[in-house]
Formats: sequence, structure tokens, C-alpha cells
Amino acid sequence: MLRLSDPSRRLNAGLVAMAFVLSLLAGRLVQLQGLDSKVLQAKAADRREQSEKLPARRGSITDIAGHELAVTVEAREIYLDPKVVEPAKRDLVATTLATELNRSKEEIAAKLAKTTSRYAVVARDVDPLHAKKIMSFGFRGVGAKRTYYREYPGGRLAGGIVGFVGVDGYGLAGMESAYNKVLAGRDGEQSFEMGGEGQRIPMTRSTRQEPVPGRDVRLTIDRDIQWAAQEAIAEQVKASRARSGSVIVIDVPTGRIVAMANAPEVDLTHWQDSPPEDRRNRAVSEVFEPGSTNKVITAAAAIESGTVRSDTVFRVPDSIQCADRRLKDAHPHPPESLTFAGIIAESSNVGTIMAAERISSQRLYDMFRAFGFGARSGVGIPGEEAGLLPGWQGWSGSQRCTIAYGQGISVTALQIASVYQTIANGGVRVTPTIVAGTTDGHGRFVPAPAPKRTRVINERTAREISLMLEAAVGHDGTGTEAAIPGYRVAGKTGTAMRYDQECGGYCGYTATFVGFTPADKPRLMALAVIQDPKKGHYGGTVAAPVFRNVMTFALKTRKIPPTGTKTPDVVLRAHR
Repeated sequence: MLRLSDPSRRLNAGLVAMAFVLSLLAGRLVQLQGLDSKVLQAKAADRREQSEKLPARRGSITDIAGHELAVTVEAREIYLDPKVVEPAKRDLVATTLATELNRSKEEIAAKLAKTTSRYAVVARDVDPLHAKKIMSFGFRGVGAKRTYYREYPGGRLAGGIVGFVGVDGYGLAGMESAYNKVLAGRDGEQSFEMGGEGQRIPMTRSTRQEPVPGRDVRLTIDRDIQWAAQEAIAEQVKASRARSGSVIVIDVPTGRIVAMANAPEVDLTHWQDSPPEDRRNRAVSEVFEPGSTNKVITAAAAIESGTVRSDTVFRVPDSIQCADRRLKDAHPHPPESLTFAGIIAESSNVGTIMAAERISSQRLYDMFRAFGFGARSGVGIPGEEAGLLPGWQGWSGSQRCTIAYGQGISVTALQIASVYQTIANGGVRVTPTIVAGTTDGHGRFVPAPAPKRTRVINERTAREISLMLEAAVGHDGTGTEAAIPGYRVAGKTGTAMRYDQECGGYCGYTATFVGFTPADKPRLMALAVIQDPKKGHYGGTVAAPVFRNVMTFALKTRKIPPTGTKTPDVVLRAHR
């Protein structure tokens, strides 16, 4: 008979195998729910938890009266979560967003095709009402996040001063850069738990740290005078076919910058479209040889030394030998007897050299330094240059002569403006300022610290030089085009050969006029610089009209009354 094997052996083997498998599962279960439960819970929470930055509202930049030059506007960022967009609706989503946001349908479709991505930006700086309309379509996977964008109501107005921000909201130039920490505030953050389909899970843990808004920055400039300065310099740069130009207006007693204009001026709304050289503030970053506007420093050094007075007479030829060079006046003339006041008024290079020969090179150099040459002004504008002032020990024989009338050194427009502010202010230099103050965390205005005040020359010297500068604007001077009816104007022309790196030498000219008014009690000073004009090149004909137009507007805007005194007679020539 056929005997069957004993089934108990197979059953026992099966039971052993099942017990082994169950023990493995039980051990794994104990590990997952017991030993590793907290670790796994944390991992699961991390996967569900999402964090989101809450951008801080950037502070405003305003003019002295509170008119906004840079302001932050609330906006929305439209984004996609391609993973949760329904495949059947991708074409509709792409078409709708392309129409609403003026984007390419292909561009949006390409973002939707990347289903491994959970966040794809479609558009930034979208108006909140427009974003609300887009969200009303109810598309899954389409979201809107609150953001801010920077708006510049004036466009080009004070572009070089205000500066601009990048796409990340960080200041890249001007006051936007210099005061970025003040303006930016501090971003907040919130976290919440999200489900697999991208929806927020209700009743789960969440945290939120509120953003801290940025503070406002108030500038010293006057919006109206700034506009007039920009219009005047842009018009003259175009009329003279110049390369560029700058205008600065300063309140004499306080050193506050009322206007600082450049041409071309960057359009802050479309700053990316401007060439890099037009994005900088030329008034502080472009260096040039000052020419005859520099002669007042030589005059100050000579008068302070006691070797020269305004009525000291010099027999001035039209050329003079300095070491290996023969230096000339701008125009040929027979030898003439000029007072020192006449030398400055008529802007004689030869006469200035003759006066400079009466003082040491070190005294002249020290006076340059005292007026601020060879150092940044302290205004705090990004990109400011210090210029170039060689040490007196290294001056050559001819260089000592040329430096006396403004060739062989390099300065910025602001440095020259500061020199004339000092003279107009009775010899006291006030560090130029561009920021009037900021707001605190409660929105209250906090004035900026008072600027440093330094006596450079004595009051009598400043008054003598001021009278010389009035004569320069009078009938016998070089600055007659700067005269303003009803006001006593003191000022100086400058025409310097312009060093150009592109041509590797002196090519073209720098035309300048700088002055102040009312001369008997100065309130405002202004400087106009025209770089490389092709139609005319003398400061008296190219730059002086800009000064006159800007200053006339500023006087009316500030309601400064006409001068109540007459200009004293100043002897320019002595007959022998």
C-alpha cells in the first residue's frame, strides 16, 4: 500500500517560517512605533512644513518738504506649483495666464511641464486687483504672494542722488545703497503644514514672525530747484553738444545740498537701459582739472600770508617762463598793470602765477588741503572720488605754476562747490550734507547730526575774495553772463583743458562757472560744469548762463529778496 508522508512536519516548518516573518514584522513595528517614532514624526513634519518669507516694506526717500522721490508699492507675485496643476487644464492655465499677464504662452507651458518643481514664478510686481482677478479663476496650482516693488514718481528726478534697487530689493546705487539698512527694514517669516496636493492643512501648527518696516530717509534737496537744475544743465549740454554736465546748489550757512543734477541723468524707472557711466552721480564721481575756479585758493593763500592784498599791483605780461615751459594767458595782450583783484576778475593765468611766486609751495599745498582738495568731502554719497592733489615736495618747476591756476590737479564738482561755500560763509567750511534725517521705528523724524564746521581762512580774507569775485561778474570781468538783475552776484569762470583717457591726452575743455548770491549776505551758491562742449568752450559763455538760470529760479523759490546794497567799487587796473 502507498503510504503518505507525515503532514505534521510540513506544518511545523510552515509555522516556524511564519513565526520568523511575523517576528521580523513585529520587530520593525516596534522600531517604527516605539524606538524611531519621534524621529519619523519629525521627518514627516519637516516634509509637511513649509516656510515663507514675509517681505518688509521698504522706507521712502523724500525731498526736504516730504515729497516722495522713491516709494514702495504693494504688489503680488504670481507663481505656479506645476505638480498640482491638473493635466487636463494645463493648456487653459497657460492660455489664461499668458493673456492676463502679457506673457508668452509657450514660456508658461514650459514652466508647467516641469512637474518636479513646486514653485515657478510667472510674474512679479502685479497689481493686487489684477492678481485678485487671476485668482478668481480658481485654478489649482496657481498662487499669488504679497510682495513690494520700488517706484520712482519723478523718473529721472534726482536719479544720481536717489539711486535704485535690484530685483531682490537691495539698494545698488545712490542713497538706496548708502542707506540700505535703514530703508530695508527686516523681513519676517511664517511656517505652516502643507498636504501632498499643495493645500494648507487646517488646525496644524504654524508660526509667524512679523516683518519690521524700513524707515524713511529725508534728503536736503528741494524737488523744484532740483527739477530746474536738471532742465538747465540738460538743455545746455544739448545746445553746446557737450559730453556731460553737472549742477550743484548749496545753502551757504548750513552746507545743505539743495540740488545736485547731472546730464545725462539716469531714469530710475528703467535704470537697466542706461549705460553704466550714466548711472553714477557725476557731481561726486567725475574728476577734472578745475582751471581758473581754482584761483581763489591761490588768492586765499597769498592774502593770508600777508604778501599780497587785493589792491597790490602787478605788471602782467601775456606769458611767463616757468622752468622749461612758457605759460600764457587765454588771450594775448600787452603788459598791463593789474591789481590782484583785477587778476582774479580777468582770470589772468600769468598774474596768478606772479602772486603764487610770493608764497611757498607748502603754504599753497596746505591751503588746498584746508579747502578739502585731495580728500572726500564727507557727504556720504556712494562713488565719491577724492580727486588728485600731488604732494608739494614732488612738484616740478612748471607744475608749481600750473597748479596755481588750476591745471595739474583733479577735483570733483562737489569739491569746487565746497570751496565757494566756504568763501561765501565768511571762511568757515561746513561739511556738505545731503541727508536731513531719518524716521525712527515710530515714524517720528530724527534730524541728522549737525555737520562739522571748520574755519579755513579768516573773515577779512573771505570778504576780500568775495569782492574780487563780484568784480569778475561785473562789466570788466569774465563772468558777465552770470549777472542776475537786482542781486549782487560773486563768481568765477573756469576754462580748463580736459584730460581724456580715450585720446590719451588733453582733448577738449571743461567749462565751469561757480558763484554765490546775494554777495553782501550769501544765501545760496551754485556751480555749473560742462564737460567737453563742442559749441563754445569758455566758462563765461557756456557755464555761466546755466548758473544764472538755476540761481534765478532758486532765488524765487526760496523767496530771497533782491540785494539792498550796491557793489563797492573795486580797482582792477592801475595806471603808471
